[in-house]
Amino acid sequence: MGRGDKKSRRGKISNGSFGVRRPRKIKKRPRVEDKIAVSKKK
Repeated sequence: MGRGDKKSRRGKISNGSFGVRRPRKIKKRPRVEDKIAVSKKK
């Protein structure tokens, strides 16, 4: 279990891959309402 191991975190980093042990960083997407700037009717 080390750098060559494809299932370990260290192995994923050295291999440059992602998976359960090393998930991708999730980018926060702007909401559609924020993008359009919807005005609420009263």
